[in-house]
Amino acid sequence: MRILRKEIQKRMIPSKRKNNFFKRIISEVRHEPYLIINIVFAGVILLIIAYSGFFSPEKDNYPVACIHENLTGQPCFSCGLSHSFSLIVRGRIDEAYQWNQFGMQVFLFFAAQLLLRAIFSAFYIKFPGTRNQLIILDSVGSGIIFLIAFWPFITNLIESIFKVI
Repeated sequence: MRILRKEIQKRMIPSKRKNNFFKRIISEVRHEPYLIINIVFAGVILLIIAYSGFFSPEKDNYPVACIHENLTGQPCFSCGLSHSFSLIVRGRIDEAYQWNQFGMQVFLFFAAQLLLRAIFSAFYIKFPGTRNQLIILDSVGSGIIFLIAFWPFITNLIESIFKVI
């Protein structure tokens, strides 16, 4: 009987460790704005990918229409991004470039950010002594990646503003 109790107690210890691990992570997240922001960003990115997978380029059933195209009759620089993302999610890369030539680099930005949110959050929890440096690295690195991915859109916006002036 004693041997059976000891065996049961040994087997229960790993589950307690796992339970404590998850409790510690939940406790960390509640009190750390950086982790909350990472979870929110990751959630938004997952929603964008889900949106791209849910709406079909064949059915053209996207609920959000381009306001610029509706008002002017001319496509804007970002027209076709939803189609492009939907085609990328389905693995139809060549067609995605036909809808928007910058769709792949914007999609890769979001995919990279999803991966970086997970990596930086894990490092943030695992190495608390480096949190300030980690936040700076994350901010600067993400800013650079953002500028690279969205540079064509930024320059087009600036050109459009100067055309009006």
